[in-house]
Amino acid sequence: MEKKSRGPMFDRPSPRRARFATAAAIGLLALAGMANAQPTSPIPPAIEQAAREIATELGRHCPVAPAGDTAAYNACRRALFGPSALRSHLPDFLLWGRQSKAAGATLRQTNLTQFAPDVWTNMYAPLFMFNGRHTVEWVPEERMFRVQLEAAFRNRLAPGQFPYPFWHEESKWAMYENANSLMLWMAPNTAKIRAAQFTDRAPNAMLQPVEPVRHAKHEGQWLWTDEKGKTQPAVTLFDGVYRPENPHIKAMDRQYRDLALQMRESQCTQCHVPNNPDKMSRLVLLSTPAHAAGEIDRLIKSVREDRMPVDEFRLATPLAADKREWLLQRAEAFRAVVQAAQDWEKNASPASASAPPQTAFQPTQQR
Repeated sequence: MEKKSRGPMFDRPSPRRARFATAAAIGLLALAGMANAQPTSPIPPAIEQAAREIATELGRHCPVAPAGDTAAYNACRRALFGPSALRSHLPDFLLWGRQSKAAGATLRQTNLTQFAPDVWTNMYAPLFMFNGRHTVEWVPEERMFRVQLEAAFRNRLAPGQFPYPFWHEESKWAMYENANSLMLWMAPNTAKIRAAQFTDRAPNAMLQPVEPVRHAKHEGQWLWTDEKGKTQPAVTLFDGVYRPENPHIKAMDRQYRDLALQMRESQCTQCHVPNNPDKMSRLVLLSTPAHAAGEIDRLIKSVREDRMPVDEFRLATPLAADKREWLLQRAEAFRAVVQAAQDWEKNASPASASAPPQTAFQPTQQR
């Protein structure tokens, strides 16, 4: 009887080949596991210490209070804007925004806004309250540590205490109102906070009941005049940052208005506004004096290098020579008066001032 062929040798590997293949597969799996492995436990002492100091500071200076308590908000704002543990762990700029609605979305896949550290510590971080409880976790996808702080949002402040009308988008306002955590993304080698996010989906319970606030429909104005004739939001006019007797305050307002008009002529306001009409993944805001002061160096550098404005295809479209010159003149004049106000705050005698000096508002470095 004819024997059936067993086919090529690789159809039925020898026991030795099988053992070799199994060992190779195990080795590959081990290497893959090492690539995705978390850093060794416990958390590095520098990261743990930074997280603890920040959480303790926030719990002490920005404790949970009624959501409309303006005095508590201002006390938190003063503490964070001056020398603070939080401020010391911020880089030249950081990214800020809400947690993405898409499950598993990384920071790279999330639209965020870029802020100078003084802008964020002056106008955004103080809008939250803390109890000091926090966790630290390594997130392999981000290659950063996530410091998760239990938090609540001050949704009942006056409209002028928010850097812009968060309620221009219903879903954004709802997440702000119901936020129960602030997340700080910390670089493992420097302990600097590269990004910060708020979320309403943290595992901890709400720190206090939320009484929702309904605001009038937003009509597209990022600056407005209230019933008393004052420009709002007041927080964006350096209110509480510079002392009232600072002689450069009026000049800053005037120079910003001149700059804003020229930015409108140069199409800057088509993109660099909070509703992000161009859906930029990394938004830069220029819509108020404080936001513009934080980004003025970046604005000047981009215009000089003909990198803005951009068209619908995100390609740079250099300005006409006259518009470019006028925009640079207005921007440099605004930067000069911001610097003068900052210098005055540094050099003013506390005895002759109505309020104690604070850290001067710092524009971002060119980058």
